[in-house]
Formats: sequence, structure tokens, C-alpha cells
Amino acid sequence: MQVSIKSYAKVNIFLKIAGKRENYHEIVSRFVRVKNLYDTISFTPDNETNEFNLIGDFGCKTEDNSIYKAFLELRKYCPKIDAFFRIYNIKVEKNIPEFAGLGGGSSNAAAFLVLANKYFNLYYKKDKLAKIGARIGADVPFFIYEYDSANVTGIGEVVEEFKEEPLNIEVFTPKEIKCHTGKIFTNFRNEFYKEISAKQAKELLDLKSTDILNKLSIEEANDLYLPALKEYPTLKEYAKQGWFFSGSGSSFFKVL
Repeated sequence: MQVSIKSYAKVNIFLKIAGKRENYHEIVSRFVRVKNLYDTISFTPDNETNEFNLIGDFGCKTEDNSIYKAFLELRKYCPKIDAFFRIYNIKVEKNIPEFAGLGGGSSNAAAFLVLANKYFNLYYKKDKLAKIGARIGADVPFFIYEYDSANVTGIGEVVEEFKEEPLNIEVFTPKEIKCHTGKIFTNFRNEFYKEISAKQAKELLDLKSTDILNKLSIEEANDLYLPALKEYPTLKEYAKQGWFFSGSGSSFFKVL
């Protein structure tokens, strides 16, 4: 029997840096799920290799894939999944561009954990799954909770649902630009570093997403846009009026 789950993309309505914690940056952000852009993850029988088998068009080795990392983490709590995934494949129909600021890898890891939790009757609460997910990537907890819109703070582990009307979001990703998050954060630290104040953060976190986008420019909404532009100058060609920059890029989005 095959079972499947949708793995949605996200955009950052705004993304501000609030400080540093060891090797990480603390963020203040609004994450919103993009309902019209998703991968599909399926557990399919007939794994002929008798070992973990991930099928999909990925830009990395299996060992570096977020789904494989999620499998390794979950296996610590549920050893029986090791035997299961010797006879079942994990198949991913990829639609979310990689290296694009849309959270595709984090979403895949979260979707795998959510589907496995349900399929294996683990009955783990979202908080426990989110803690497992946080060890895989900073954005994973947001996708675990499956909120349409949420305020995300800390290094990504603090996720609070934000109640607002669902947004219809259009996303555009330049195919020729693959943004390197590490390089962009290095540029930010070296040449663009600033921190949002607690007062400014609260003001943004209390506003509806549409009001934030009406209030801020592309540069004001995302602290990583100018550092990304320095690393990838051709991004400027895609920064059209009314469009905003998601995460560390390279995707742009607008609300329809």
C-alpha cells in the first residue's frame, strides 16, 4: 500500500536578524505556506535494494538529504522503521526549487516525520516532532506544525501560529541563480550587520502579512536581500515592483 503527503513551500513575509547565538543568527520572521507549490512524498513498496532508498531529483547525495537525516533521527526513537524502509522506497516528486529560499529541504524532512508519525502510529505530539526536526534544520519545526502562517523566532525553533486570512502567493525563482546561504550570511555579518529592536520586532509580529508588505520595501522586509544582491548582482533584474525576497533567496514572491 502506498501512502503520500504534500510537502509545501514557504515564503518569508519579512526576515529580520535579532542577534547571534553561538554559530547561529536569531531571527524574527513571518513564515507563510505556499499552497500552490509543493512536493509529494510517498512511501512505496518494492524496494529492490533491501536498504534505504530515496527516489527523486535532488541536487545532493542521499547522505546529505534532509529526508535521510530525518530518517536517522526518527530511527533513534522507532527502530522498526529501519526494517520497513528496506522494503519500501521513499519517492519524492520535486516541484519546489532547491537553493531558493522556499524551505524545500526543511519541508521534506518535516513531511517525512509527519507521515511516518501517522503511518507507524507513534502518536508523537507536534512539540516532540518539532524537537526532532530542529536537529535536522532550523526551519523544520515550522513545517512540522503545519500552520498556514506563523511567527518564527529564536533560531527557528520558536513557532507561534498567526491567525490571518489565507494568502494567495505567486512565486518566481530564477533558474540560473542558486543562492548559497552561508555566503549570504557571511556578507551580512561582514558588511550589513544590524539587529532589530524588541519594540520593532513586536510591531511587525503583530501586523497582518498584507499590512507588512504594504508598509515595507523589499530591502526593509528582508535583511538578507542586500547581502544576497552583493553576492549575486543579477538578482536585481528580478526585483520588480510589488515583489519581495524570500529567505536567503533566490526566490521572489508577491501576494495576489
